[in-house]
Amino acid sequence: MIFKSHKILTLLGFVVLTLSSCATDKVDLYSQSAAISGKGGTYKVGNPYKVLGKWYYPKEDYNYVETGTASWYGKDFHAKYTANGEIYDMNTLTAAHRTLPLPSIVRVTNLENGRSLVLRVNDRGPFAKNRIIDISKRGAQLLGFQTQGTAKVKVEIMEKESKTLKAALTGKPVPNTAYAAANNTGTVITVAPKAAQSSTATGTLNKDGIFYIQAGSFANKDVADNLKSQLHKYGEINVMPADVNGSRFYRVRVGPFYGKTDANIALLKIKDAGLPDARVIVE
Repeated sequence: MIFKSHKILTLLGFVVLTLSSCATDKVDLYSQSAAISGKGGTYKVGNPYKVLGKWYYPKEDYNYVETGTASWYGKDFHAKYTANGEIYDMNTLTAAHRTLPLPSIVRVTNLENGRSLVLRVNDRGPFAKNRIIDISKRGAQLLGFQTQGTAKVKVEIMEKESKTLKAALTGKPVPNTAYAAANNTGTVITVAPKAAQSSTATGTLNKDGIFYIQAGSFANKDVADNLKSQLHKYGEINVMPADVNGSRFYRVRVGPFYGKTDANIALLKIKDAGLPDARVIVE
């Protein structure tokens, strides 16, 4: 099931939701939010491959919906590489699928008890007994089938969330997408489509304001200038002095960005570059 990757990248957990425990079988866990995060790995679709005499053909299919049998996998694969280079953690909300892009976001509904959960697909499999998805141990617990081992489920790809995840990993923005992104502290950032823009003599203005990414703030200007030189590929960079409680600081800012989507995608890339405290500001 697990295919080793030759490369591990540090990736911010990208679509993030906070999980609440359920008290009844008839509960939609997605409406309560589910925690999805990933570390390392790359975006990939992959070439056709053959397992146990059967061919599989990975592809981007944002209309994918399938009903079938789900299974789960745990400690035998824990802490090993997934097919896209992440490290599998059986206690997070992830899954393996035979053909969907890696990673993708899917919604899985247990048709036997009504529970529903959002999962991050980051691995290949399952390849036995015509099962359509293999879910992490924690996912199986929350969906209520860990003890029995399998369940009849409905699997649906979440198009907007999956495309946004792809954009964050490939650096290719997805236009007009509403989604939730998050930084590595678990803070949810609600990202909406770009607001209507108007052209003026001074440039393009957005009714929501102009967005910048503050990559860092330093008392030493040389440190700020050094960081500026390293961030040029992410956009226009400015070092802006600011006095705080009688002390002078130098803020390194990337931008401007004229939409929340562009700002947050750039934020993900800057955090991935090793600046976890970077944040979006609006002026």
